[in-house]
Amino acid sequence: MKIEQIYTGCIAHAAYYIENNGEAAIFDPLREVEPYINRATKDNAKIKYIFETHFHADFVSGHLDLAKKTDANIVFGPTANPDFEAIIAEDNQEFKIGNYTIKAIHTPGHTLESTCYLLIDENGKQHGIITGDTLFIGDVGRPDLAQELVADLTQEKLAEYLFHSLRNKIMPLANDLIVYPNHGAGSACGKNMSKETTDTLGNQKKTNYALRADMTVEEFKKELLDGLTPPPAYFPQNVLMNIQGYESLDTIKEKANKPLSPKDFETIANKTEAVILDVRNEADFVKAHIPNSIFIGLHGQFAPWVGALIRDVKQPILLVTPEGKEEETVMRLSRVGFDNTLGFLNGGIEAWIKDNKEIDSITSVSPEEFEKKYENTAVIDCRRPAEYTSIRINKAKNIPLDFLNDHLTEIPKEENFYIHCAGGYRSVIWSSIMKSRGYHNMINVEKGMSGIKNTAIPLIENVCPSTLK
Repeated sequence: MKIEQIYTGCIAHAAYYIENNGEAAIFDPLREVEPYINRATKDNAKIKYIFETHFHADFVSGHLDLAKKTDANIVFGPTANPDFEAIIAEDNQEFKIGNYTIKAIHTPGHTLESTCYLLIDENGKQHGIITGDTLFIGDVGRPDLAQELVADLTQEKLAEYLFHSLRNKIMPLANDLIVYPNHGAGSACGKNMSKETTDTLGNQKKTNYALRADMTVEEFKKELLDGLTPPPAYFPQNVLMNIQGYESLDTIKEKANKPLSPKDFETIANKTEAVILDVRNEADFVKAHIPNSIFIGLHGQFAPWVGALIRDVKQPILLVTPEGKEEETVMRLSRVGFDNTLGFLNGGIEAWIKDNKEIDSITSVSPEEFEKKYENTAVIDCRRPAEYTSIRINKAKNIPLDFLNDHLTEIPKEENFYIHCAGGYRSVIWSSIMKSRGYHNMINVEKGMSGIKNTAIPLIENVCPSTLK
């Protein structure tokens, strides 16, 4: 069966392309739709359907733009009620792509409308199943997102729905089916996802904790909800955009394509209270940046961090980018619903400096310099709790970047302190946010834990024993 996974690592997202006999379908497309159109054009195929597994929370889907540009039909599962024209499939309803059959299987749990799509080839053989956020490799979808929009849909109620969906709809299927999920490791839609992005259903039945055959519904709910951290603030906003609709990405890019002189950039920043978002490399930001700007580098998990830290998708944004990266930045912001970019600094930071505008910097030291001084100064580790528990400096306090706002009272205001992450990316984000709030006593540790491990600094490392004695 001809199926392609189109994976976007920076947001750990998988879309799917299926083609047969001149007809094609796209599953869970991203906001920028040209790659899907180009893929179908390469096969001389017409996109017939755009299948959505659910109303996504972690990104804005491209279903509306793709439907407008291809005349394809948008398909959602049962109970979906979008504010635009779409086919609302019935449970077990079948659709044809050439000689292939796509069977909608309603699997409520992650959300009420969550639907998986069984892929059946031209010979009637069941080849695979596109599972959306119902089933990941190593995990299942979190059931706590819908309650942000409908209070009665508690995480306990949806977890119970998910338990029955998995056991009554998914687990009875053949073991040789290929599982095609919507996300891999790094997504906030689950807590234990594998780096692998496909697997057989049979292997998942053996290895995925949520598919354990002898599990009771109460055990399932406990294991699923235990350790589930709060979802990022932008998730409910993205859900509403996916339900209600949004402006075309072409319009968003056109409005954002405004090169601004340093003078105009500064004027707009002062008049609009826009966030100045600097997306260059962290090493460049540390050396010189516009005062009160926020760093979130394009080369990292850019869009999810923007959504988690800026929070309001309507927030006006002004951009400082590497040359030639302006359009890419706007596009990647749009993936998570940030459509209010007011323009970008023409000529980048170099133009700002040439115009004799004020600049700022972050004090930064190498791991070797940190080794000489860390014992007499406070240390903050801004990695996630699981990373911190795995290996850490004994005296380091864990204040994750994800939950920075919840720990502001624990951050030293007067005395200097060191800040580190895993590789040097998140600690600069953390420092830039705190600097914009008036903190100037951070010392960033370059390379983070990856560099610290190569020094003589003693570390606490939790290692599971291979055998019991």
